[in-house]
Amino acid sequence: MNKEPKVSIVIPFYNCPYVDRAVQSALDQTYPCLEIIVVDDGSTREKEKLEPFKDKIIYIPKSNGGTASALNRGIEQASGTYFAWLSADDLFHPHKIARQMERLQHTGTLFNHTGYYYINELGTRISEPVRMPLYNKGELIETMMTGCPVNGSSVLLHMDIFRKVGLFNESFLYTQDYDLWLRILPHYEWSYIEEPLLDYRVHKDMGSVVHKEAQSQEIKGVQAKHREILSRLLRKERGG
Repeated sequence: MNKEPKVSIVIPFYNCPYVDRAVQSALDQTYPCLEIIVVDDGSTREKEKLEPFKDKIIYIPKSNGGTASALNRGIEQASGTYFAWLSADDLFHPHKIARQMERLQHTGTLFNHTGYYYINELGTRISEPVRMPLYNKGELIETMMTGCPVNGSSVLLHMDIFRKVGLFNESFLYTQDYDLWLRILPHYEWSYIEEPLLDYRVHKDMGSVVHKEAQSQEIKGVQAKHREILSRLLRKERGG
């Protein structure tokens, strides 16, 4: 009997031409105990790319509601002990989940994220490894107050975290991940893997390009929402 904890990989999908590659990268994981949940957020095209995988994934169709709503639907249907998010245009490296599970168990943490590469439309790597400095807790808090260095598709976390802080906030269309990380930060220690275990695709149709101005405004709103709590946490961390 397999005694490894199950990891639920949730892939939100909306008209993404790369979704089949994302699903295949999830199927190619070396970690043995997985379920792959693809939440179709009201797609009107590219759905045929999922047909070859229908017997290997859990497919959940829903009306269009945005990334946060798709992630939440997947989490609600998940049966795993751990959650990983894979954007439909990104790619997991084969050992991603296995490396992260090892790190969580080694450190006793419940939240982990990793380094990554940028890739282009063709899947060619176009960057050196993108790594976050190895911050102490105070430096991490300070950094997270001014920006988000955590790539959502690099995260693996224990489902208990959602029971503590809640799911993704569906009122945020572009920064639902940043908001969640800021809600998690006061309650949990994080671990980090410098090794790039994700290919993050940059292309002209990605949300951060198409909705750049709206995203910028939303970031300011998220930072304002959490500033007081994180400022208190920072003072406490520094003995103030």
